[in-house]
Amino acid sequence: MTDVRIGVIGGGLMGRELAGVCGRWDLLVDHPARPRLVAVADPVPAAREWFGRLDSVELLTADWRALIEDDGIDVLYIAVPHQLHEEIYAAAVAAGRDFLAEKPFGIDLGAAERIVSALEGSGAFVRVSSEFPFYPGAQRAYEYAASGALGDILDVRAGFYHSSDLNRAKPINWKRRIETCGEIGVMGDLGLHVAHLPLRLGWQPTSVYGRLDDVVSERPGGDGSLVPCDTWDNALLVLNAHPGEGGRDFTMLWETRRIAPGHVNTWYFDAVGMDGGVRFSTRQPTVLARFAVRDGEQTWEEVQPGNVSAWPVVSGAIFEFGFADALLQMWACYLAERAGALGTRFGTATPGEALASHRVFDAALRSWREGVPTAP
Repeated sequence: MTDVRIGVIGGGLMGRELAGVCGRWDLLVDHPARPRLVAVADPVPAAREWFGRLDSVELLTADWRALIEDDGIDVLYIAVPHQLHEEIYAAAVAAGRDFLAEKPFGIDLGAAERIVSALEGSGAFVRVSSEFPFYPGAQRAYEYAASGALGDILDVRAGFYHSSDLNRAKPINWKRRIETCGEIGVMGDLGLHVAHLPLRLGWQPTSVYGRLDDVVSERPGGDGSLVPCDTWDNALLVLNAHPGEGGRDFTMLWETRRIAPGHVNTWYFDAVGMDGGVRFSTRQPTVLARFAVRDGEQTWEEVQPGNVSAWPVVSGAIFEFGFADALLQMWACYLAERAGALGTRFGTATPGEALASHRVFDAALRSWREGVPTAP
């Protein structure tokens, strides 16, 4: 393995999750790289101090520029609020730094377009975080759909049900303010997870009808008084999609919900065609459902995909897979692709896919205002 020195800009939850990923790296079989978390930048002292427990960390700083300017760092993980994406990503690109970015890759469509434009010809290897498609069941669903087994596609549904805002008394944070999260709200927070598989399969949205919902319009501020909570909590997008050359248009539904009673953190993908169908949800992570017509009968069958990952691991296939494993797989595939060793394995979301999702979310905003389907 070649050591890859990683610096984290933004020491919040996902930065801490990366520390766990590095600690579990030996579960991977014959991987070409070994990540070492060596530096963390965050303006909040408590966030920085959490990383002081790690023997590998050499630098803790409030200044993110120090990490971008440090030639001893090979890869950056940039996990900051959306309003900071453009400035920090652009600086990293200008410095020629490889990095894994957080979604939505800019606070709005204009920011995403400028970041992607800056990337052209830069030589920086950049991908975007989206871990849920790395569940074995999601990988099998992708492979099934990509094989053509669906036949003439009829209907695709993809979504993310979250319960992070179910409690009306939960204090407001940056994800609930337009100035820091962006006008697309929940679509920016959860949307790339939903868009990743459909876009990777080449299913291009040609029109969007958005139904957006601001459920909780006020939340407690720092002093306990109610302040405006002005981002969209839930979004339902009805898309007309085209499967590529020679296919016919079909209906596609994307859901992103921060307020989804009965769910905690459920990602799902569901696609049905004239010849077959496939369903997977992280709510039942050990089950993949497939549809077929056999001997004139319509049949849904359940398959257990097991712990068979994009990158092989020492754990046996009979063991169950979870969120931490999905993060490990995403990072394994990111660093393998960076090393030119990904092969035919499923890759991390690309800047182009993030930009394509932004175009859909921007169209959803315009559609909601105008009350008509809108082209992305």
